[in-house]
Amino acid sequence: MKYHQKIFDVDKLLNILAPLQAAGKKIVFTNGCFDILHIGHTRYLQEARFAGDFLVVAVNSDESVRAIKTDKRPIVKLAERMEVLSGFSFVDFIISFDDLDPFRIIKQIQPDILIKGGDWPVDKIIGKDIVEAKGGNVYNIPEIKGNSTSNIINTILNRYQ
Repeated sequence: MKYHQKIFDVDKLLNILAPLQAAGKKIVFTNGCFDILHIGHTRYLQEARFAGDFLVVAVNSDESVRAIKTDKRPIVKLAERMEVLSGFSFVDFIISFDDLDPFRIIKQIQPDILIKGGDWPVDKIIGKDIVEAKGGNVYNIPEIKGNSTSNIINTILNRYQ
């Protein structure tokens, strides 16, 4: 499967997901910047996928990452981050979003399961109310301590300054 076959705009993805959900398939949703992918991302996404039948990964646009993190981020451009994610067999669908948080896109997709990393307490996960209102579940997956894009950047800076 070529990488672009997993990357969709929201309208096309909704057309694909509707019959899957109608057939009782569980759609798992997660989101993030995914700038400089590392083992924490890999384990988190793999575990998220096993929580349901299909995994949708929403990726912050470059503008969104800059607004959330700093004007020095992202390191890797959106198209490349999405292409790298598409190489994972456990990622089924990839979309991007421009907002600072995923609330609007979660409301559109109406996933059955919402998952974030362990740095997000379940009661603070954006979209929790939407998913639980339809009888879905919201989880966080424990993070691997010390594994973050920021730590990778700092390690590189410290070693090569």
